[in-house]
Amino acid sequence: MRTPYQIIKDHYAASDRGDLDGMLADLAPDAAWTEMDGFPCRGTHVGREAIVREVFQRLGAEFDGYTFRLERLLDAGSSVVGIGDYSGTFRATGKSFHARVTHVWDVRDGKIVRFEQFTDTLRVADCMR
Repeated sequence: MRTPYQIIKDHYAASDRGDLDGMLADLAPDAAWTEMDGFPCRGTHVGREAIVREVFQRLGAEFDGYTFRLERLLDAGSSVVGIGDYSGTFRATGKSFHARVTHVWDVRDGKIVRFEQFTDTLRVADCMR
């Protein structure tokens, strides 16, 4: 069985390939995905359909070139921490942003059960004005 670290590493590899199905392959049916207050898709979204609709589809519709670049991946047992950078251009304004970000993941029984994002939401908000 893959470790939580390997599961999250595989998620980021799928993200790098633009493979949404691969990114969500290890998601538990009732996974909770939390985006910071102040972020465009803020709130906690529960389950694959809500996560796809409220996070990935929304970011894809509102931003050009929205990307996450992983810098470090930290193994904390059943929790894994990803540290990196977001960037993209908000379509409505044509303004770009770059923000540091930390992701905290919890994995149980081989499934991602929780994701929480910590980022500089002001940088994102500035590009949206």
